[in-house]
Amino acid sequence: MIVGACRLRLRLPGNHSLKGKRRVVNSLTARVRNKFEVAISEVDDNDLWQVATLGVVCVSNSSEQVNRVLTNVINFIGGGSRFDTELLDYEIEVIPCC
Repeated sequence: MIVGACRLRLRLPGNHSLKGKRRVVNSLTARVRNKFEVAISEVDDNDLWQVATLGVVCVSNSSEQVNRVLTNVINFIGGGSRFDTELLDYEIEVIPCC
């Protein structure tokens, strides 16, 4: 079993409230979850209006598959899938288990 974890830091330039941030983050996480069948959640920067940090996790029997899925998620989020977010940074970690 291979576990892949990805941390993404996003900027929300047009956002001016926590309620607006929640709307954007909930919409984005639902779209990613449905499209890529991964676990995704906001993991940090909960009280900042214009920054969101998301964690994404994928499990597979192949490290290549895990890397491909997480790279596709990054490209989807950073490639203009949403015009109200800007990808600032990301890191991927692939962990062989058991």
